[in-house]
Parts: sequence; structure tokens; C-alpha cells
Amino acid sequence: MADISMPKASAALAARRHALAPGPDDAFLALSKAVFADGALDKRTKQLIAVAVAHVTQCPWCIEGHVRGAKRAGATNEQIMEAIWVAAEMRAGAAYGHANKALAVLDEIDGE
Repeated sequence: MADISMPKASAALAARRHALAPGPDDAFLALSKAVFADGALDKRTKQLIAVAVAHVTQCPWCIEGHVRGAKRAGATNEQIMEAIWVAAEMRAGAAYGHANKALAVLDEIDGE
């Protein structure tokens, strides 16, 4: 069985990723820069959204990077934790809402 490991992001891995596909890598980095620039939402708010999304997608690299980004943008530890709780509620809310599907199936089975 393979040992699952998550390598730490590094300049060497970034350079290798870029060398293998420079166009998409450059495009992604440009997208990221544009998305996280101040706009209708400030950088701190965007980073807090990213912290929440990173927890929903369960990406350890995104969690690390965006928690650091949120702190750099001025977010407090309390704001970061609240963003994580919003993510947790949204993730749980999906299961709660999808229970309607199970109820419909049960109604169908019981009606047979």
C-alpha cells in the first residue's frame, strides 16, 4: 500500500510545476493575483472567504496559505475561526438539506 504524504510547498516544486506547463501556471498565478487584489471586497475579506472554502474543500495547502494570507491582510484569530465555523455550518447544511432527497425516496418506497 502506498504511503500517502503531502509534500510541503517549495520553490523547487513550484519551479518544476512551471517548467512542465508554463502557460497554465502563469495564467493561474495571474488569476490568483487578480482575484485577491482589493476590489469590491478588501483583501482581508477575500482571504477569510478563502479560509472558509479551503476548509470545505479540505485542501491542507490552501488552509495553510490562506490562514497566513488572512493574517497578513489583518484578520484576527477570532475572524479566522469564525470563517471556519461558517464553512462547517455550510458543509453540514448541505447534508441537512439533502435529507429531503432521502425523505422523498422513503415516501416512494413506502408508497409501493
